[in-house]
Amino acid sequence: MRATFIRHGQSTGNAGIPCYDLATIELTGKGWNQARQVATDWIETPSLIVTSPFLRTQQTAAPTIERFPNVPVEEWPIEEFTYLQPSRWNGTLAADRAPHLVRYWGQADPAYCDGDDAESFGALLRHAEAALGRLAALPSPSPVYVFSHGQFIQAVRAVVTETELDDRGKMLRFWRKGEPPAIGNAELVEFEWLDARWQHRHARTSV
Repeated sequence: MRATFIRHGQSTGNAGIPCYDLATIELTGKGWNQARQVATDWIETPSLIVTSPFLRTQQTAAPTIERFPNVPVEEWPIEEFTYLQPSRWNGTLAADRAPHLVRYWGQADPAYCDGDDAESFGALLRHAEAALGRLAALPSPSPVYVFSHGQFIQAVRAVVTETELDDRGKMLRFWRKGEPPAIGNAELVEFEWLDARWQHRHARTSV
């Protein structure tokens, strides 16, 4: 089977607007345009559409769901990687969080959890593995469209392509100070379950 992961379109958080609830961040006008372009560009009807519980992925999926009204839709636990404790950082600007991001990624401890409602990097990888296992168990050869988040998709790709690395090795490659996100808004990343293993196909970005 084939699975295409789609990062949500540009959100208000991506645009630099402070947020107070990670789950309810919305798309910007640009993000809605990206979501509509993703829906327009599909060339196959999927067997299933999957979204995370977060609003911005559900909004990104909405035009695709409208295009394929007879395709089932499921919500899976494939939400954004929350590695800083939300109660301490909600409503802050990226500049406020920057030193703590450097500290978190610099220590490269995949077992470290920053506090309540945060998760460790190791937990992120386990969630990515669980999603891949769930996809591999699906019977249909038709593609599945999975609307998720940049770092979750990046973790899925790491699980598939960096099998020689342990959790810490994957973490050391995951983030680089000053570099743009590894997966852009509305970027598509494709995987195929072939010969009892996942293979990374390619990616593209919707405008």
